Amino acid sequence: MGALYEHGPALYAMCGVTGPVPVRLGSAEHTAGWKGGGAVHEGDDMREEPKGEETTAAARIHEHTAADESEYRGDGPGTGIVTAFGHQLKLLRTRAGLDRPQFGSMLNYSGSSIAAFEQGRRIPLPTFIDRADDALGAGGLLKALKKEVERAQYPSFFRDAARLEAGATALYVYANHLVPGLLQTEDYAEAVFRLQRPLLMEDVITQRLAARLARQEVYNRQPAPMMSFIIEEWVLLRPIGGRDTLRGQLEQILHIGRHHRNVGIQVMPIDREEHAGLGGPFNLIDTARGQRIAYTEVQDDSRLYTEQAKVRELETRYGILRSQALDPRESLTLVENLLGER
Repeated sequence: MGALYEHGPALYAMCGVTGPVPVRLGSAEHTAGWKGGGAVHEGDDMREEPKGEETTAAARIHEHTAADESEYRGDGPGTGIVTAFGHQLKLLRTRAGLDRPQFGSMLNYSGSSIAAFEQGRRIPLPTFIDRADDALGAGGLLKALKKEVERAQYPSFFRDAARLEAGATALYVYANHLVPGLLQTEDYAEAVFRLQRPLLMEDVITQRLAARLARQEVYNRQPAPMMSFIIEEWVLLRPIGGRDTLRGQLEQILHIGRHHRNVGIQVMPIDREEHAGLGGPFNLIDTARGQRIAYTEVQDDSRLYTEQAKVRELETRYGILRSQALDPRESLTLVENLLGER
């Protein structure tokens, strides 16, 4: 929320947002999910956290879950930064003397879409924010909120991981119940969201689907990050979304494995008697600052670990998993067999 902090409580009041204004802890925004000793990523800065047994308030502040973040930040449709953006958009539109249909026609949006943005019921795309800022002569005020609004596309438990993923130099992903999001097709991803319980609203499904597909821009980055995936074989057998959707998903895995030299895909066979990943899925993320961070997620609760001992534990586990899984060539052959290409 960097831009909101720069404008301070006055902007919140101007936008019609009541209640406590989020505060910064130290020099950066309170960021959820960070745990353990060592460097802690907050916003765009790195700060040393107290190490060892000296668990001070500064150290404990990072030891909370995504549920805490959701309560604290109030992000997502209908609350927090999204509502603040919507109120600001409405203020600028009315100041320009435009009604919703008029403003929408300028940007090729319906009046109902503009209403959804202004009321915080729908999260606008970055391109809409840029065009709206220019059309309303906002002087960059809306654009300043773009990054935080964009982050709100993701569930609260994934936002910090998504930011790290977008700038990672290397990613290591172990998946044991679904195809990893970075490999998912649009049909498979939509099926995953539609199968969630409690049910997600249609607007939320649309928003999260767009956000998941946007993450796959990582394949177009230069320099390309190194990416390693280990996927359980049975994940490739479960017909999430139906047989046709599964076939399309297998074809995409095969395409990415064949045509992206920076990507290695390995399959863990069902018949392996020894298995190092029984503790569940996890990711390792290498940052541009040379730091390795571990990420775990279960039942919409996530953790980002920077503590060296924990990261090394998961590094070791990942290395053993790689040795137990089929190598990339054997794995693609298995996928070809599942598709009936061999």
